Amino acid sequence: MATTASLVLGADGSSTKNGSSQPLSSAADRERFLRRRRDFDCLIIGGQTANSERYLQTPSPLVILSHTRPSLLEKNAQAHWWQMAPADAIARAEKEFGENIGIEAGPSIILELLALGKIDDFELSITPITGGEGLLDIQNLLKNFQEITEELVDGTQFFSCSGPIIKKQK
Repeated sequence: MATTASLVLGADGSSTKNGSSQPLSSAADRERFLRRRRDFDCLIIGGQTANSERYLQTPSPLVILSHTRPSLLEKNAQAHWWQMAPADAIARAEKEFGENIGIEAGPSIILELLALGKIDDFELSITPITGGEGLLDIQNLLKNFQEITEELVDGTQFFSCSGPIIKKQK
């Protein structure tokens, strides 16, 4: 089993546009994203993602990492609010829900987990959209993995990355 992070960026490295990643997504990205998330035992997101994205229904338990109580708790019966570090949340989620964990958080949580070697697989979508906020260096993200496959579908580049450079510590 694995911990898999998913992230969509614009062609210029934008991680959000108007405060959300949704405007950066494409139809091809959305289709893959929704198909992939059905395979997880648990999804982990951050508080900002909970406030800016649609998580009213999820196919598995949803863990929200936040210092403040997210309003999403009343809207999604599978939502859980945990106040802890992302790496600790992965360990707890593996014990409580299963070992196949999906990380759908924003860049700060994903970058933290990459630096700690907690991401086994990384699914990165790059759409043609530009002009957003929160710019990330796409090549620096890809440097975290030894094995990268690339595919272009309807203008969206998909990078499937595995073999993390920093190995997971148990």
